[in-house]
Amino acid sequence: MTDFQSAIRETAGLIEDALDHFLPTQDGPLGRVADAMRWGALDGGKRLRPFLVIAAADMFDCPRVRSVRVGCAVEMIHCYSLIHDDLPAMDNADLRRGRASVHRKFDDATAILAGDALLTQAFEIIAAEETHPDGAVRCAIALELARGAGKAGMVGGQMIDIYAEHKDFDLAGVTQLQRLKTGALIRFSAVGGGLIGEASGEEVAALAAYAEDLGLAFQIVDDILDVTEDAETLGKPAGQDAEMDKATFIKLFGMDGAKSKAAELVDSAKARLDRFGDAAGPLKGAADFVFARKN
Repeated sequence: MTDFQSAIRETAGLIEDALDHFLPTQDGPLGRVADAMRWGALDGGKRLRPFLVIAAADMFDCPRVRSVRVGCAVEMIHCYSLIHDDLPAMDNADLRRGRASVHRKFDDATAILAGDALLTQAFEIIAAEETHPDGAVRCAIALELARGAGKAGMVGGQMIDIYAEHKDFDLAGVTQLQRLKTGALIRFSAVGGGLIGEASGEEVAALAAYAEDLGLAFQIVDDILDVTEDAETLGKPAGQDAEMDKATFIKLFGMDGAKSKAAELVDSAKARLDRFGDAAGPLKGAADFVFARKN
């Protein structure tokens, strides 16, 4: 096992334990939405976004108890977005992370409420004093997270993605779509780690530049895997981009062009971190991982 594989597994374990704590089971009518939240958030995924938070914060000697909380917040928002994306009104996906999507396991209404609750609880976690004793730091993180998750970020990207079906988008259009749809939360993850670690403005800007390249590379690789891998490997339906005629780099440049662009972005992302020296090793490892992943 490589150092990176060991590190991301360690982070995934920390996040899994923390999410289990934040999302306890409940009795009575509330138990159904609590169970749906747990189904959508626990036992799955690589936890890449929390890894970026924690790895960035570690460079500034931030206590893990703080960065894990920020990591849980961004993971909750990521999971809410997956729950809603899988709904019949969106991608209509029956499978997520190798098992039934939340609306299939429960029902549409419960899935909507579970996503809403995860989104809301993410900001509850950020706002709590346990995340950082300085309210200004907590406000800065909440502001960045709101921007990354809202209409100027992830939600806006999803709206463009829906609009772009069966339309011809140019390079600028596809780049904007993919930077927002997936890249905005990845950008927050690195920036949020810097903020919780009280990094300087220049250091946060370098983390943002790294994550913007990484987020775009991640989405391009995601589009490639949708074509090259099957549902069993992906843990979710395959071939949906072509079926729904979505705007992707593959549609624009072909498979070889998309792979070349992803590799270029990964190299650029790693170069953005040179100022941090060896401390940036885990973040550079994340960039290589994004390019090489199979699901």
